[in-house]
Amino acid sequence: MTRFAGKVVVVTGGGGGIGGATARRFAGDGARVGVFDLDSNAAEKVAAGIRAGGGDAEAFACDIADRTQVDAAVAAVEARFGPIDVLVNNAGWDVFRPFVKTEPAQWDRLIAVNLTGALHMHHAVLPGMVARRAGRIVNIASDAARVGSSGEAVYAACKGGLVAFSKTIAREHARHGITVNVVCPGPTDTALFADYKEGAGNPDKLVEAFTRSIPLGRIGQPDDLPGAILFFASDDAAYVTGQVLSVSGGLTMAG
Repeated sequence: MTRFAGKVVVVTGGGGGIGGATARRFAGDGARVGVFDLDSNAAEKVAAGIRAGGGDAEAFACDIADRTQVDAAVAAVEARFGPIDVLVNNAGWDVFRPFVKTEPAQWDRLIAVNLTGALHMHHAVLPGMVARRAGRIVNIASDAARVGSSGEAVYAACKGGLVAFSKTIAREHARHGITVNVVCPGPTDTALFADYKEGAGNPDKLVEAFTRSIPLGRIGQPDDLPGAILFFASDDAAYVTGQVLSVSGGLTMAG
């Protein structure tokens, strides 16, 4: 399949589980992929793997909480590949503990990465999409934003904000031919979930409880997410904007 042939795609948090799986899927579908990540080694590993498989990808070190770095990375990917057609805001970070045991410094970083960082990316990329009157944005939130999640109060607040922001941007830019949609993963076997398990104190019991509560009977894998993400980024979703889709094995069934 080459439904993204010639398209330039940026995936933030592209060195991680869901981000890496998404970057690889886009590249396999013909896209030229900018892999953005705070961890330059992780980003380069994903990009190198794509190139080794015959795809076209480049790693870009970027802390999305730093607007100067965002602007530099966006300029670099456009110099390398051309104007950005698809933006996938996937980067995220969490602290797993009850809200009253968190500290304001942690809130600041959580908000900076999970909400302000996504705002930086939109603000840097949207003007070009508006000028070209075309673009696809897919924001990766979380089912924590839709139904809550114990031990993730500030993270859930950020992701809830991202959902509301996405709907507003979808309204503001529909007339420019830009669509904005949201994918909400449920529990997914990533480094972030590994941290969550450790914070729970009894990882095995937590996984067992989640698995029992998921109708499809298993924890999600990173490769479960790209299908939904690529759908929203594709021409098949040209008449879809402002929507939120859970990919959670049925754990949450929010309308």
